[in-house]
Amino acid sequence: MKFTKTLLTTALFSLSVFSTTQIAYAETNNAELVEQAILSDGEQLKRVMEAFEREEFDTVISLAQPLAAQGNVMAQSVLGFAYASREEYFQAFKWYQKAAEQGYALAQSYLGFMYDNGRGVKQDLNLAKMWTGKACDNGNPKGCDTYRMLNEGK
Repeated sequence: MKFTKTLLTTALFSLSVFSTTQIAYAETNNAELVEQAILSDGEQLKRVMEAFEREEFDTVISLAQPLAAQGNVMAQSVLGFAYASREEYFQAFKWYQKAAEQGYALAQSYLGFMYDNGRGVKQDLNLAKMWTGKACDNGNPKGCDTYRMLNEGK
């Protein structure tokens, strides 16, 4: 989870700088999705991330919910993480799925993890492989590692 938090922090703290080169999200090739999320809702995402850093997940949820409902992939992923941190896996799954379906590799990786472990959803190794494979295809190294392990039978 610490690795995940670092990735989200890195992406969201680029909010203060709005250029594509500085929004380069080293974890994925989803720079366009990240840039779009930041440019459309930068100030609100910054407040979300500040609450996230303080681990104030109730605040994160209340601030991110409106953005996530509008389709902001970063807000959806942060909501997923906040709910997972509270062990509300069904809600976490729901928000990761929304971001994953938009092509956000980080959320695709988490969705695969949730299918692999039966968190918030019935365990399904085929869907775990599918989502981690998509994450890998979209440049997420963790998704590639998980996809490889799933195909090797763990």
